[in-house]
Amino acid sequence: MAKSERQRREKLGRRAENLAALYLMLKGYRIIERRFKIRAGEVDLIARKGKLLVAVEVKARQNLEQARESISYASQNRIERTMEIYIDQRPHLQGLDLRFDAVFVIGKWRVVHEPDYWR
Repeated sequence: MAKSERQRREKLGRRAENLAALYLMLKGYRIIERRFKIRAGEVDLIARKGKLLVAVEVKARQNLEQARESISYASQNRIERTMEIYIDQRPHLQGLDLRFDAVFVIGKWRVVHEPDYWR
């Protein structure tokens, strides 16, 4: 992939993550991490709402079907392993319920939040 294409995708991804974070905050979630990354994997957003800890995968695509198809079982497993490590390192979060959500940014502005997307 050419450098300019990679930069374009990076910019699109950051924009989608910002929109997703804003959308979740408007729904009462508190964003506690953005782009949490370790060797095991990466989680786009980690949010909290009351006793609920939410790992959020953000995807920007032209349509909802493409967005849904872009979250593979392998990426779900990586996110789950990453969250296990994240929680292990933060004892104050260990009593919370954990959920895995997806937020899809379709086109320029349409945001679709799918709570409990997998597991």
